[in-house]
Amino acid sequence: MHKAFLAGVAAVVMAMPTGSVAKDATTAEVGTMLVYPKTETVSVVDEQFGVKVADPYRWLEDDVRNSKKVADWVAAQKAVADPYLDSLPGKDVLAARMKTLFDYERFSLPQKAGGYYFFTKNDGLQNQSPLYVRKGLKGKDRLLIDPNLWAKDGATALDQWEPSPNGKLLAYAIQDGGSDWRTIRVLDTTTGKNIGADIKWAKFTNIAWVGNEGFLYSRFAEPAKGQEFQALNENQTLYFHRIGTAQAEDRAVYATPDRPKLGHSAQVTYDNRWVLITSAEGTDDKYELNLIDLGKGKKVKSLDQWKVTPLVKGLDHDWQLVEGMGDKLWFVTNKGAPKLKVVQADISGKEPIFTDVVAERTDTLSRAQIVGTRLVLSYLKDAATRAVVLSLNGEPVQQISLNSIGTASGFSGKPGDPETFYSFSSFNQPGAIYRFDSNSGKSTPFVQPKLSFDPGQISIEQRFYSSKDGTKVPMFIVHKKGLDLSKGAPTLLYAYGGFNLPQLPGYSPTRMAWIQSGGVFVLANIRGGSEYGKAWHDAGRLLNKQNVFDDFIAAGEYLIKEGITTKDKLAIEGRSNGGLLVGAVVNQRPDLFAAGHAAVGVMDMLRFDRFTAGRYWVDDYGYPNREADFKNLYRYSPYHNIKSGVDYPAVIVSTADTDDRVVPGHSFKYTAALQAVDTGMAPKIIRIETRAGHGSGKPTDKLIEEYSEIYAFLAKWTGLELR
Repeated sequence: MHKAFLAGVAAVVMAMPTGSVAKDATTAEVGTMLVYPKTETVSVVDEQFGVKVADPYRWLEDDVRNSKKVADWVAAQKAVADPYLDSLPGKDVLAARMKTLFDYERFSLPQKAGGYYFFTKNDGLQNQSPLYVRKGLKGKDRLLIDPNLWAKDGATALDQWEPSPNGKLLAYAIQDGGSDWRTIRVLDTTTGKNIGADIKWAKFTNIAWVGNEGFLYSRFAEPAKGQEFQALNENQTLYFHRIGTAQAEDRAVYATPDRPKLGHSAQVTYDNRWVLITSAEGTDDKYELNLIDLGKGKKVKSLDQWKVTPLVKGLDHDWQLVEGMGDKLWFVTNKGAPKLKVVQADISGKEPIFTDVVAERTDTLSRAQIVGTRLVLSYLKDAATRAVVLSLNGEPVQQISLNSIGTASGFSGKPGDPETFYSFSSFNQPGAIYRFDSNSGKSTPFVQPKLSFDPGQISIEQRFYSSKDGTKVPMFIVHKKGLDLSKGAPTLLYAYGGFNLPQLPGYSPTRMAWIQSGGVFVLANIRGGSEYGKAWHDAGRLLNKQNVFDDFIAAGEYLIKEGITTKDKLAIEGRSNGGLLVGAVVNQRPDLFAAGHAAVGVMDMLRFDRFTAGRYWVDDYGYPNREADFKNLYRYSPYHNIKSGVDYPAVIVSTADTDDRVVPGHSFKYTAALQAVDTGMAPKIIRIETRAGHGSGKPTDKLIEEYSEIYAFLAKWTGLELR
């Protein structure tokens, strides 16, 4: 759940007194220039630790939905950016290519409950994926929920969903306009009709059924009017909702008002014996664990008898519940094992007894599940997946063959049932779904997508390069086989570098459109993720954050040195924390890149912790109100380090009006500062989406429109010919 939060000193330059002008190398030939809107400045200066920090665009932090002034600024920026993007050569070619690449039938991993299989299925170009149910493995698919009927613009999405243990009910969450807020509803899977009232103000939540009677979920208090998309998220509370009752009757199960920064999520063991409450303060994998004993036998204790008992105190280590059976719980933990191990907790006595089941290995353990009478473990080896099967005592049984570089996900299951499903994908292969029998060890295809291209014609190569401090960093290089690299090719370099999140091989129709157009796509597995465990994460956060930027810059230098691309053909891209990455390295090495795309980025590193989920990010970024962290953040903050009088690459910033994860004020302020000074002739524009958020739930047609424009922009400035 907490993974969902995601996310030289120079003063901010003041705006020019008149609208800034940027000559465009193409439009200048016909005598036209981009003229940026004048952005008003305010005299705001904050002094911290003896340093005076100007913030002339503070007013752009206001919510665009509630501020006419900000809305007018957005309209003025769109009046510049939209016609420019619409005029880009090859945009329509990219859009048509992306439409073809999106047009394949795709399924989610099936979830089994009471003899029924639940899964989403998209026919290819549907804006949202409908939910289906199938009785038995070979039964007929029956439509349960079609979110495409919810909104004319396709921007209302089905988010998570969870069937009751008997499969007769289904709780599901609705996401509107890309916001992190969720509305939860309950469906009768026999009639297909909703029952009961809506549950509001859920966010960063699991849905955990307690028998078939009701479920646990996490929510915040209703925010003040006008603050729904900006107010800090504090005092999250765990509630129990009984089916058929109003939300006002929901019972608070666990809260920590004395520790308002803690967030809480719930899981229930498959035998309905234990509720595990996992609490965290930030994005670090450091958790406290509490248990509620629901009682033995089929009848659950009444709510008045629920007692919360500590299991693991202190926010010190990662604890991921694998499953529970009776008085034994299995966990993945990094306690004494930076690359993680599997332990068993015996909770039958007065104090829990923890025993190692699978010791730490050379490769990083990313996931563990109990399926039937087996443990299924997924490991990362150089950012690719390797899956193995062991006994519940940790004895090896078999390795699951995945045949090629890629990512396997899934393997969810239950004790006593040998059936599970997993998905395998790579840069040239959308997620094919396989059924796996943990008793026989056999995998059989469940769904294999039919593609409009031959995956065998796409080259995937992994290389290792040296960063500034000598650290070896892996990268994946993907392009069409036979592509002429003798003079370097237009290349799109992508990375993330933070929050212990690994960047793994996976299929993207938008990136495949770039590749099919003759471009090279590169994924760099820079520090800050979990590709090599805790040490890799620690080496790219807090006071070590500069390593992330050095790794990314070194990746660009390596690609140029190896002749894969040239400086005038290299574009960079990053989202969220990766948007920060793009902003920082463009400031540090503007000479190295031809173009950059900073998407929904964290751009003001001195005020990120003041909005919505931003306060969680101090685990990776540090605290702006602590001197050492402040000086480090100020040193690389994209908004505060823009250089005037230096030629910058072409930059496109993208954000959305309903992004309540990284509020759009970050991108607004950064763009205003970028446009206000002399950074050369290449354009500096912002693309602002409406009825969209941080990324999840975005409809297919908006994705195609957005990325055909952005990649046409990058293609123009890297010389990629679109035809």
